[in-house]
Amino acid sequence: MQVEVVFALPQRQVLLTVAVADGATVAEVLAASGISRQFPGHDLDALQAGIWGQPVERSRVAREGDRIELFRPLEMNPRESRRLKIRV
Repeated sequence: MQVEVVFALPQRQVLLTVAVADGATVAEVLAASGISRQFPGHDLDALQAGIWGQPVERSRVAREGDRIELFRPLEMNPRESRRLKIRV
């Protein structure tokens, strides 16, 4: 089956299409993609994974056509960001 793996930094985004066996977990797909080699200095194993924007455990079985994403931590709470914009 084929799935996509996505990770983005402000200055660089990578989207990979990966062919894996049916029954592969999110963790296995991420390992097979080799995406961590494209971002040395970033611990992608520590990031929350998701499928189509919804957080999932890395033990979840991926399905054909899934888009597996790695979520960076927020730099600022969105509510606080809106409060700061209103004050300006």
